[in-house]
Amino acid sequence: MTVATDIATTTAPPAAHADGHGHVTNTGLSNEKLAMWAFLGSECLLFGALISAYFLYRGKSISGPTPKDIYDIPYTSVSSFVLLMSSLTMVLALAAIQRGDHRRLRVWLVATALLGASFIAGQVYEFTSFIREGLTIKTNLFGSSFFVLTGFHGVHVTLGIIMLLSLWNLSLRGKLPQEKSEVVEIAGLYWHFVDVVWIVIFTVIYLIPS
Repeated sequence: MTVATDIATTTAPPAAHADGHGHVTNTGLSNEKLAMWAFLGSECLLFGALISAYFLYRGKSISGPTPKDIYDIPYTSVSSFVLLMSSLTMVLALAAIQRGDHRRLRVWLVATALLGASFIAGQVYEFTSFIREGLTIKTNLFGSSFFVLTGFHGVHVTLGIIMLLSLWNLSLRGKLPQEKSEVVEIAGLYWHFVDVVWIVIFTVIYLIPS
């Protein structure tokens, strides 16, 4: 009887872990966080396909403008730096809610959203200047792959800004207590992802010579 009890104890599945939101999991992560990781995994495949397409069409345009004709790398570098700084403010927002400082949480959420919005504004300006110089999505293979890849990333950043402002609004109405800090953490995972993806895109498109 004792042996049977020991075997049952040894082979039993690990006890379910209850996180701070009452979601019972067996993995140590909440279902919401696992879902976000799964979503980010699918996003890796999406951006991997878009970056591969850019490499595939790279240097095969038979007419201009070409990257060397229109790129303003110093300008895009500044814009990229602004986006990367938003990851820092996102970390500060998460730290604020984890210690129950809701005022600073809202400050850092708005700061992150504003930095993201600045990046999007810079991207819109860049797109506009490229179009003025004759490069559109239909001009050549470079234009098609460039606008699709960077445009998709811009849409992701915009969705992230909406997510951050929604969290700010919830906090302002008192519906984002310290116990729900994981919501901010999950939003942070998404935000850091779009930042990391941009590092890859910026390196591939702007810094590696064609």
